[in-house]
Amino acid sequence: MSDLKNLIDAIAAVPLRGGRRIIAIVGAPASGKSTLAETLSADIPNSCIVPMDGFHRDNDDLSRHDLLSRKGTPETFDVAGFLTIVRSLAKQGEVDFPTFDRSKDCVVEQGGKVLATDETILVEGNYLLLDEAPWRDLAKCWDFSVFLDVPLEVLEARLVQRWLDNGYDHDGAVKRAQGNDIPNAKRTVQKSMKADHVVSLGGL
Repeated sequence: MSDLKNLIDAIAAVPLRGGRRIIAIVGAPASGKSTLAETLSADIPNSCIVPMDGFHRDNDDLSRHDLLSRKGTPETFDVAGFLTIVRSLAKQGEVDFPTFDRSKDCVVEQGGKVLATDETILVEGNYLLLDEAPWRDLAKCWDFSVFLDVPLEVLEARLVQRWLDNGYDHDGAVKRAQGNDIPNAKRTVQKSMKADHVVSLGGL
């Protein structure tokens, strides 16, 4: 808990820029980004979470480009739209943003809203520090960044479990995880730029 308090204190110490601070919560799939973002938001007044998942490209668009089987890779996100929203977050005022409905596997336009009173914006996603074009343009948007460092073998086990929880048998779950999720996890871990703060597994 002391590590969590230290992280909260570090975020609170980030100066407001135009009335806001934009915090990146970064990590591989199944690293615990959403859980950490929710924990931080519960403890930080006037905060809001903006997930990167709302910027998945439409399934029909992915199918046309033969990318549907690779959904979740950097290439399957609307990076330009995401960058536009992230840049707009720095300006005080309400900002609508899309969210992702996992039960329907689709984006919900204007599914979320940053309120004018929100000061700390927690943006969470896999590729917020990815050192590849055009993703690297995001790095200059963050006032502070946090990376979740989880061993690859732990990520692999969690990713397989996700598919087991979705009704797949063991072989099917392993195949789904190894076909897309685990390569995405490796890419995130190996190609992300250095964060301001690193949270290790069990560190909070």
